[in-house]
Amino acid sequence: MPEELLQDFDTPTLGRPGLLMMDVDSTLIDEEVIDQLGEAAGCGEQIAKVTERAMRGEMEFCEALRARVALLKGLPVSVFDTVHDSLHFTRGAIELIEELHAYGWKVGVVSGGFHEVVDRLAAEAKIDYWLANRLELADGKLTGQVVGSIVCKTSKLHALQAWAKRDGVDMAQTVAVGDGANDIPMIQTAGLGIAFCAKPKTQLAADYALNERDLTKVLDLLRR
Repeated sequence: MPEELLQDFDTPTLGRPGLLMMDVDSTLIDEEVIDQLGEAAGCGEQIAKVTERAMRGEMEFCEALRARVALLKGLPVSVFDTVHDSLHFTRGAIELIEELHAYGWKVGVVSGGFHEVVDRLAAEAKIDYWLANRLELADGKLTGQVVGSIVCKTSKLHALQAWAKRDGVDMAQTVAVGDGANDIPMIQTAGLGIAFCAKPKTQLAADYALNERDLTKVLDLLRR
């Protein structure tokens, strides 16, 4: 949606406390963790192709995640250290979070990725809330299975609503930022939904599309 049309919306403002929620892979960070794990397992290209299909909405996310995780069977738990050390926060991510906190906002992330990595990223970025999948381990190795329910598009939407309610934030004061098809429900429900360097379907669903990899640009939409 063109920037000039944003004035027609009752968009969130930094003038009141709010909640910003974003995806992790290719949003909070530049990489896709599942693809990095795939590289470590020697099946990176195969996993990346499935990731791309899921992000474009051509493959159901839970099905795609189970298929990719199955390919990771046998990887040692030490792979999480290796992958974590290869990740980079997206330009402007830390600055965005610090600025929002200064205005009394809370920041959450919700990911189709894995707690084994997201927990560390959330601590480093001083994020308030986070939700991700957890991989099953046995004898220090991945079993190729996910523990519990898979974080999907519905999980992301419900997390946005639950965290806003926890903090007494009206949904009009919420922002959702993501790049994939499974981010669409939370993007459409938030007071301001932002497609960040996103797939075409996600851009069409959002109030605004940012196509420069700089998360401080989100602040420009809240300063009014």
